[in-house]
Amino acid sequence: MTEFAPVSSSGHLILVPWLFDWPILSDPELNKTFDVALHIGTLAGALVYFRRDVARYISAWVGSLSTRRIETRDQRLAWALVVGTIPAVIVGATLEGFITDELGQPWLIAVMLVVFGIVLYVVDRVSSTGRHLDDITVRRGLLLGVAQALALQPGVSRSGVTMTAARAMGFDRETAARFSFLLSLPVIAGATIYAGADLVGEGMPPGMTVPFLAGIAASAVSGFLVIAFLLSYLRRHDFAIFLWFRVAVAAVVFGVIATEVRSATI
Repeated sequence: MTEFAPVSSSGHLILVPWLFDWPILSDPELNKTFDVALHIGTLAGALVYFRRDVARYISAWVGSLSTRRIETRDQRLAWALVVGTIPAVIVGATLEGFITDELGQPWLIAVMLVVFGIVLYVVDRVSSTGRHLDDITVRRGLLLGVAQALALQPGVSRSGVTMTAARAMGFDRETAARFSFLLSLPVIAGATIYAGADLVGEGMPPGMTVPFLAGIAASAVSGFLVIAFLLSYLRRHDFAIFLWFRVAVAAVVFGVIATEVRSATI
C-alpha cells in the first residue's frame, strides 16, 4: 500500500520488521527474495492500471526513434519518462551498497519521514496549479528524475519527492501523481530484473514459494487500488493526511527507541 503513496515504501519495509523483530532484516537472502515478490506485484498492478498509457507511450517512443524527432505530446512524454529514469539508475547503481548498509537505520528513516513530509505539504500549499500533463517537457522530466533519485534514501518516498518537485514546478496534484507513478515503472521494472536475476541464479530459499506468491498477489492488488484512490483523492484534497501519517509513524519510531524497546540502529 505504501509503494505509491507518498509515505516511503522502502522505509516501511524496514520499519515494520524492525518494530516486530522479524528476522527478515538480518537475512539478506530472504530479504532479497521478498523484495523481488513485492516488485513483481507492484509492477503488475501499476501496468494493469496504466496499460493504455504504457502502450501509447512505448509506441510513441518507438515512432520518435524511427523519425529521429519529437513531434507529438505522447512522444514528448515518452522521452520525459525515459530521460527521467536515468538519474535513479545512475545513483542506484553507484551507491547501492552504501544505501543498503548505511541509510536504512530506523532513526534516520523517522527523521526523513518528518522532514520530507513537511516539505511536501509546504511546497504544495505555496505552489500554483497552472500546469498539466501537456506541459511536461523532456527537461522537466529530467528534473523530476533527479528528484526521484533522492528517494533512494529510505524515508524520503519516491512518489512523495517527485510529487513535491512537480508541485514546485506548478503542476496540479493529479498530474504530479500520475507522472510520478508512470516514472516509477521503469525503475521498478529494472529493480525486478536486477534482483530477479540473482534469485534465479541462487534459487528460492526453502519454504518461500507460498509467501513469495502471497507477496506478489498482495502488492499487485494493493498497488492497483492505491493508484486509483490517490488519483481520485488528489483531485479534491491536499497532502495534509500524508504529512500527519508520516509524523505519526515517526513518533512511534522515536517512542519505541526512547523506551528502549528497539535499538535506533539495525
